[in-house]
Amino acid sequence: MSWWRAGATGAAKKRMDDDDEDEECAVVKQQQCVALIVGVTGLVGNSLAEMLPLSDTPGGPWKVYGVARRPRPSWNEDHPINYISCDVSNTAEVEAKLSPLRDVTHIFYATWTSRPSEEENCEANGRMLKNVLDAVIPNCPNLKHICLQTGRFHYVASVVDWKINGSHDTPLTEDLPRLKTNNFYYTQEDVLLEEVKRKEGLTWSVHRPGTIFGFSPYSMMNLVGTLCVYAAICKQEGAVLRFPGCKGAWDGYSDCADADLIAEHQIWAALDPCAKNEAFNVSNGDLFKWKHFWRVLADQFGVQCGEYESESESESESQVKLQDLMKDKGPVWDQIVRENGLASTKLEDVGKWWFSDTILWNECRLDSMNKSKEHGFLAFRNSNNCFLSWIHKLKAYKIVP
Repeated sequence: MSWWRAGATGAAKKRMDDDDEDEECAVVKQQQCVALIVGVTGLVGNSLAEMLPLSDTPGGPWKVYGVARRPRPSWNEDHPINYISCDVSNTAEVEAKLSPLRDVTHIFYATWTSRPSEEENCEANGRMLKNVLDAVIPNCPNLKHICLQTGRFHYVASVVDWKINGSHDTPLTEDLPRLKTNNFYYTQEDVLLEEVKRKEGLTWSVHRPGTIFGFSPYSMMNLVGTLCVYAAICKQEGAVLRFPGCKGAWDGYSDCADADLIAEHQIWAALDPCAKNEAFNVSNGDLFKWKHFWRVLADQFGVQCGEYESESESESESQVKLQDLMKDKGPVWDQIVRENGLASTKLEDVGKWWFSDTILWNECRLDSMNKSKEHGFLAFRNSNNCFLSWIHKLKAYKIVP
């Protein structure tokens, strides 16, 4: 059975018989697969770096180049990859460091940058992707496929001003038209589709996860890590773990995408002919409520679990925001790090309060995984187990106590 379908045994019928699958896997094993992961210290990049070198990964063990802006962190050092420190927004640096690579067969692009306006986001993120593709496509004759990771904000009018500009109604499906406004994910897709024309036979896939649960102390979107840091500070101060979000997030249904599942999804798309030249949503396949996960988080850190709160019964939105609660808590975090022998971090690096407030102050827009399943990807995750596993990993690497 194919590796990316192993988790779905008993949950869905195989779309091909065992003989055909064995033949497919044999073809994959014959390939010499060489990955270039751009954003290797991010949530999904870190999972790809862990997964691709394994012997039982399709096409594996892969040779892997990993690109990130900062020097290689200690929590990424045990992955057997070739680490390249490179700022992909710097055209000259990208050309100098990536154009000498000649053996790349697959690009996994999983990085982004944030700018004050969506117009600036479009320019910066489009240029970063183009820099990488300009350096790699002409110099890698065996390049076969490019995976571009975007996100659920594809269905939102503007990543910066989405509350004003609106969004598509849930459930979100891949065939929904683009909204008529700036969105840097649209820019990235346009760059990708234009660049792949430069090489005959080069294929692509776009992956649109929602909220990602994973491990990366560097990530600007590390929700699990941020919430763990918040819980650790509450424990240190003997405070209640207040819920910093709206009532819709507290009582309503949410979903998430496990970083390992997204990595599997991208590897599947990179190798399976049924996934070529398509855009896909990716999520765990189940639902949860934050009021239930809040108790899980409180139990993991031994703090009193708060409830949803607002200033008056008539208000539908909480007045609690992490950006307010965590203001001036840097010295408290320094004390926690020192007393518990944690990895040396600063609060501004591991606490992404703005992102957590963005997620928890808005009702979740749920997507559909039907297209992925119809094309052959049947893997899934239990989101409760996923939440716990990433908390445990953060503790194991001594990011949080």
